[in-house]
Amino acid sequence: QVQLVESGGGLVQPGGSLRLSCVVSGSIFRININAMGWYRQAPGKERELVATITSGGSTNYADSVKGRFTISRDVAKNTVYLQMESLKSEDTAVYYCNADTFNRVLLRPMNLWGQGTQVTVSS
Repeated sequence: QVQLVESGGGLVQPGGSLRLSCVVSGSIFRININAMGWYRQAPGKERELVATITSGGSTNYADSVKGRFTISRDVAKNTVYLQMESLKSEDTAVYYCNADTFNRVLLRPMNLWGQGTQVTVSS
């Protein structure tokens, strides 16, 4: 099976920075990854898109994080990163990694999610 594993969350003060990582592990040869992204969910709110990156390298960001967050990838390491700068209290949420994939064995698209990593911004 293919799994997404996030890491890098923690407690930071406002204005601080964090770097989240998402590693795609398992039977990677069974899938093609079309795009990956980061989502977040704060208490009492719906999960929202933070940033995405396609297989071609195109990126998109939520308006609330533009200029502060950067999504990047290392294809050889099967890893996607989210560099977060100038963090605000409203960035506090559980951050989830997502992969939009095509299963080469089952011949169908599959959307994969990690378990999430907590980011808390507080003084």
